[in-house]
Amino acid sequence: MKIVVCIKQVPDTSEVKLDSKTGRLMREGVPSIINPDDKSGIEAALRIKEETGGSVAVVSMGPPQADFALREALAMGCDEAYLITAKEFAGSDTFATAKILAGALGKIGFDLIITGRQAIDGDTAQVGPQIAENLNIPQVSYVEDIEVNGCALTVKRQFEDRYHILEVKTPCLLTALSELAPPRYMHVRGTVEAYEKEVQTLGFEDLAGTFDPSCIGLAGSPTSVYKSFGKKPKGAGEMHKNLSADEAVSLIISKMAERHII
Repeated sequence: MKIVVCIKQVPDTSEVKLDSKTGRLMREGVPSIINPDDKSGIEAALRIKEETGGSVAVVSMGPPQADFALREALAMGCDEAYLITAKEFAGSDTFATAKILAGALGKIGFDLIITGRQAIDGDTAQVGPQIAENLNIPQVSYVEDIEVNGCALTVKRQFEDRYHILEVKTPCLLTALSELAPPRYMHVRGTVEAYEKEVQTLGFEDLAGTFDPSCIGLAGSPTSVYKSFGKKPKGAGEMHKNLSADEAVSLIISKMAERHII
């Protein structure tokens, strides 16, 4: 089985800053990480490879510095890495990004595609399903567990207050929750080998004919970001000092009653 995992390099959200004039994320000087749901997808793919054989390729669309995220995935145990990058791709929204990635995935080849449920810098949860629609393959989102049965997968899907147990045949696409598979750590040998492997780059010319050029980039994106803003800091809490145990219990109960918790 050839498994391809789509990953995104995102800013570490604990250190994200916003430009006060433009409202856009300031990425310069901000540490980047592999999106957590995507990293869970990498781990799930590696476990399937260890159980059933096959190979795992990792794909990322982004600027050249996304090479670092791809090499981290190689250090975890992935076999191949592809960087999808070109100036023509800049400004792509989820609609355009999915078209580009679908074109790349069709060129690379796959039996199973795994993406994260959503990226922490956008939270749209759109790219994975849109890739599947562009490739015209079945998809299952919000996946918490995967069991391989030959050319079919039995998948546990989170759904509000219950679960769906679904069977889907390959080729297909799954979007992974972070709970799917806690990712392993890189080891020294893997890190060394990761920098001995080639990260293959696919640019605009390499993917020519796999998508309509008028539907990518900023000009081809039907949506745009009007404004971004950070979370408002929490207000100062109430301080109550020198209370007896009985007084503290009474205060807590009264506060919970005010908020209709009890």
